[in-house]
Amino acid sequence: MDKSSRKLFAGAQMRNLRNMEDLSQKDCAMRLGISASYLNQIENNQRPLTAAVILALVEEFKADISKFTSDNSSRRLSDLREILHDPVFKDVAPSLQELKIATSNSPDFTSAFLVLHNAYQSSQEQLASFDDLLQNKENALQAQPYEEVRDFFHYQNNYIDTLDRNAEEFALSKGLHAGSMQNKLIDHLKIHHKIEVRYSNTLEPHQMRIMRSKILLLNENFPDPTKNFQLLQQIAFLERVKDIDDILEAANLKSKESRDIARLGLGNYFAGAALMPYRNFLNAAQTFRHDLELLAGKFNASIEQVAHRLSTMQRAGEKGVPFFFLRVDRSGTITKRHSATQLQFARFGGACPLWNVHQAFERPGEFVRQLAITPDNEKYFCVARTITKRSPGYHSNIRRYSIGLGCNISHAKAVVYADDLNFENIESFDPIGISCRICERTACHHRSVPPIGKTLRIETSKRSVVPFNIVSD
Repeated sequence: MDKSSRKLFAGAQMRNLRNMEDLSQKDCAMRLGISASYLNQIENNQRPLTAAVILALVEEFKADISKFTSDNSSRRLSDLREILHDPVFKDVAPSLQELKIATSNSPDFTSAFLVLHNAYQSSQEQLASFDDLLQNKENALQAQPYEEVRDFFHYQNNYIDTLDRNAEEFALSKGLHAGSMQNKLIDHLKIHHKIEVRYSNTLEPHQMRIMRSKILLLNENFPDPTKNFQLLQQIAFLERVKDIDDILEAANLKSKESRDIARLGLGNYFAGAALMPYRNFLNAAQTFRHDLELLAGKFNASIEQVAHRLSTMQRAGEKGVPFFFLRVDRSGTITKRHSATQLQFARFGGACPLWNVHQAFERPGEFVRQLAITPDNEKYFCVARTITKRSPGYHSNIRRYSIGLGCNISHAKAVVYADDLNFENIESFDPIGISCRICERTACHHRSVPPIGKTLRIETSKRSVVPFNIVSD
């Protein structure tokens, strides 16, 4: 990586800080010890922040530098590029350079544009399902709050600093990983909250826990990692109420449903972070070279919990390997998605059929490895594995998923599953996309639907696997 790629451009953050302090560029520049013209160049991303300016920001404004170093521009850029494939924009084609300038220099405006398109998309879906809504009063768009919450975590880099640090402090103070975690959590609830924990075999097979007055019932048939997670989640809802409320207030979610879903997600986040405390988990991940089974054994967690936790290791100054994590069901629908990498998932539809998360269903219980290259020529290493979930009892439903974990190829040597793979041979890389509806590849034999906004040519005199040709621009 060359030095220029490590320069810190933070024009929007600088401008927001100045506006919050109600300062002119001249007055702000004076406090920073630079000229007004230099500050103007910084705010327009023509100059990077220097060490002297960063030091002045801390001393003069008590600025949180982590807010200057966190950059969601690549995420906004990916989302913008996807929505601009919508036919409504067919006569408007901003260049990639224009989009990069917009996401870097006007992040609030581009975020507002994304919100506007989401509202437009929702209205279109409502109109399309109007007949169904007349016949069925239930809202056909119940998934919308889930999408809003997914976006919230997405733009937080799937890392919530306050809860992560609180969970780490709680786990260490209670010595949770010195043995008998479950007993320690049960004692904590009894001593600090007067709550008695009882194991029950009378709950419905799908129910994991129920709070009744001062009695917490745990389904005794679930495995210990699930019981521990449920106990920690209950502790989060009892002890981290203010932190969670503050996070929800700042998130500015649109509906009560979204806030309730986000509250549950934040409780889950605390539980996962306490089950696998940040520094201990980061050290173990590096020692075990991100071996999911070894990490699951060390922290008495499930493989899915471990893979999910790996995608959250983005604490400022102590970052782990930036992973993406996803979970798909047998229909190909993405049910979980998080990414600390440049690779972003489709906001609508399923995952690319060439991704190894689909192949894993053909090899249940195995770790399926893949070298992949996206249309923007970024190379990734991916590992996928099936997981099975079921409620206790012979007649209970069995849920099968495939989870995928991956990173940029530059980090692959830190991952045990990448051993002995040939990174140098371009033929070793499978060409994958984000989803068929926005994929730019014209020669994919696995394409399920035509790409939005492209001209198709149908020929009756001949037939290929895909029944149409995409006309190149």
